[in-house]
Amino acid sequence: MTHRLAQSDLANELVAFTTTKEDGSRLTVDILNVFEHEVRMMFTKQLIEGWEEGSQKRNITTPENPRSKRTLSTRSPHLVFSPNSFSPSATPSQKYGSRSNRGEVVTSFGSVQDTSWSGKGGHGSSVKLFGPPEQLLTKSYKFMFQKLRDIREVLSWKIEELGDALKKHYKIEEFTSVLVPAQEPVTVLGQIGCDSNGKLNAKSVILEGDREHSSGGQVPVDLSELKEYSLFPGQVVVMESINSTGGKLVASKLYEVNLELQMVLVACGPYTTSDSITYDPMLDLIDIINKDKPDVCILNGQLIGSFEDIFKHCLKMIIEGTRSAGSQLVFVPSLRDVHHDFIYPQPPFSYELSKDDKQRVHFVSDPCTLAINGIIFGLTSTDLLFHMGTEEISSSSGVSDRFTRILKHVLTQRSYYPLYPPSEEMNVDYENFYNYVPLRVTPDVLIVPSELRYFVKDVLGCVCVNPGRLTKGQVGGTYSRLYIQRQDTEEERKSPCIAAQVVKI
Repeated sequence: MTHRLAQSDLANELVAFTTTKEDGSRLTVDILNVFEHEVRMMFTKQLIEGWEEGSQKRNITTPENPRSKRTLSTRSPHLVFSPNSFSPSATPSQKYGSRSNRGEVVTSFGSVQDTSWSGKGGHGSSVKLFGPPEQLLTKSYKFMFQKLRDIREVLSWKIEELGDALKKHYKIEEFTSVLVPAQEPVTVLGQIGCDSNGKLNAKSVILEGDREHSSGGQVPVDLSELKEYSLFPGQVVVMESINSTGGKLVASKLYEVNLELQMVLVACGPYTTSDSITYDPMLDLIDIINKDKPDVCILNGQLIGSFEDIFKHCLKMIIEGTRSAGSQLVFVPSLRDVHHDFIYPQPPFSYELSKDDKQRVHFVSDPCTLAINGIIFGLTSTDLLFHMGTEEISSSSGVSDRFTRILKHVLTQRSYYPLYPPSEEMNVDYENFYNYVPLRVTPDVLIVPSELRYFVKDVLGCVCVNPGRLTKGQVGGTYSRLYIQRQDTEEERKSPCIAAQVVKI
């Protein structure tokens, strides 16, 4: 049994439980799920009380009433590795434990009617890093030694590479310098910036020209002739404009690139509530994995906002707790993981796996491009939606969806983090940025966890998912689940994401 109860004890507990329910005479799956949850919470409380007793000072003598070894053997195997053991005074979160919307679907995508959300426990699933070896971040690297010259080189490369793609796509003959006066419309290439240290607005936009044609010169931009636009600092643009004096570009046009069944579960930390360190949400997630047996579980940081010993215990709890389900586990680090390297791009976690777990547990970098049975997933733990949302300016005559605009920028800028300067909470190593942050292909699915509201959207043929956070302060949050199906290459291209949902934990 999961909680190591004798059959008679289990029967007694169930009878006592059902008598407290209004319709306890009918034994349903829902009632059994609630019963299992309450039994586990009871053992959590017993474990905490046991540690509180053990933390009191005693004389070193034989106790009058020694604790029965039988009592210790009734603990859940999940709780053996629980971080409760690091804090004897830990108490479960009351708000999280009393939530009434457990399992509620809060948003959906695709055909989800009559869908039974269960996988095959990883059988037949293949998870591989996507790209050549030199573009895969698989180990730690030295940082805090970058030079300004190297940063400039990476930013120049970003402008030139995307400029070449736009030039070929729109058959543009030649780019003109942003500094040369022109009475007729000319086409210029550069990067959007702000003329001050404040926020970008319609009057503070400048264009920093590319190195080849403009030698990095900067010119103010007048946006008044544009009917619609969406801009952010660091955005690479090809712009048609008039520069009558050589001192200001009057923009008339912006060019953009036109881009051409298995169960996956995605969750993003924190994995415990802010008022408790009992990690009940993590245990509930493990129960969901064991119940639904998803083929792949993508667990985004912040995995553990604590130190290395607790981090290792939590990893062990997740890995061993889901072993029977067989699901492939993918761990993505976060800059909020305090025990890990505080640098972007961020190398994978370092953790020694057993021989049996090496085939199903994968530690990847942030960001990372993954191939799951040939379907391309873009993964990141960085809240780029929030970072770009605070800097972007836009003007649109129609209904404007901020999330769609920002996601479109990420895909067309071909970068997991196109914003420059970056958010103040970021620590970016631009030498490694060049190798590991470009989005070299448009993924089939892009996972973008954020503090902002959860969603599932189709943007330029890419299904973009914000699963929300597993916990929000003292209350439970959300996770997402997707059904993907590898398509026949002979058929017309269709999205491999058949259906998706965001669900309350």
